[in-house]
Amino acid sequence: MGDVLSLAADNLISPIILSFVLGFVAAILRSDLTVPEAVAKGMSIYLLFAIGLKGGAGVAAHGIDATLVGTLVAAVLLSVVLPFIAFVLLGSMTKFELVDRAAVAAHYGSISIVTFVAATSVLESQEIVAEGYMVAAAAVMEAPAILSALWIVARKSDSTTANTDSGLYREIMLNGSIVLLVGTFFIGAFTGKDGLEQVAPLFVDPFQGVLCLFLLDMGLVAGRGLRETKGDLGFGAIAFGMIMPLIGGALGLIAALIVGLSPGGAALLTTLSASASYIAVPAAMRVALPQARPSIYLTLSLGITFPFNLTVGVPLYIALAESIG
Repeated sequence: MGDVLSLAADNLISPIILSFVLGFVAAILRSDLTVPEAVAKGMSIYLLFAIGLKGGAGVAAHGIDATLVGTLVAAVLLSVVLPFIAFVLLGSMTKFELVDRAAVAAHYGSISIVTFVAATSVLESQEIVAEGYMVAAAAVMEAPAILSALWIVARKSDSTTANTDSGLYREIMLNGSIVLLVGTFFIGAFTGKDGLEQVAPLFVDPFQGVLCLFLLDMGLVAGRGLRETKGDLGFGAIAFGMIMPLIGGALGLIAALIVGLSPGGAALLTTLSASASYIAVPAAMRVALPQARPSIYLTLSLGITFPFNLTVGVPLYIALAESIG
């Protein structure tokens, strides 16, 4: 327990977390601090590009083996199963309509790449090594959760409330974040360590600073969302936003132990399973379930679960992975 508290304290006073806190507090206090949308989009592209490159280079150095294949299979299964758990839990903790519950469930089966990046940064600061191919696990966990949520709506609803035409599936698979993450992963895999070294001055050295600026913007977005839509969330929904990450993280840790990941890799798979999407899935839900309310699913994932994972979850997942692993 002491290790968890120590790691949590170190995490809380890191520039990354304090940048998020600054943005969050500024939004709650109604400051006019803003990050231009084009700049935020550019930082998002930068982070995805850097993560993909480093992950691909890690696979090139490691090689393909049974652990890699097992990790990807486990990641897909987690992404498929977690929305069903979230849907049932929401039914017992909230009074949300079916479509809203399904939309929220999709977010909690998918992943937050920024939470993954933050966990990676904490591992590096603690000098804990993780498998480089964990970024591939992040990539394969984006889409299956969306399909699970659509299946739930199709089976539970008396009418056709989900847009499931071929254009939707194309939109899911060609979502910009997925394309960029997978594409740069393959670039990193093909070019290896030598290729990464060539672009290190741009994609490795400034990474932490760009992440701080991006989390400042995320804090602003989360704070504004929580301030403006708190009427849509009751105590049960807020509790769900902190309980579901622990359930997902526990399943992720079990899967990591079965597969045989290192403590660092187990911490990252646990973090992925505990996180909730706020980029790819909201975009898909606007197309697939337009009746679902963004004020619920986006505020829960970004306003509740994201800060919970940054401040409490990540240190807990790393400590558990180290002690059990």
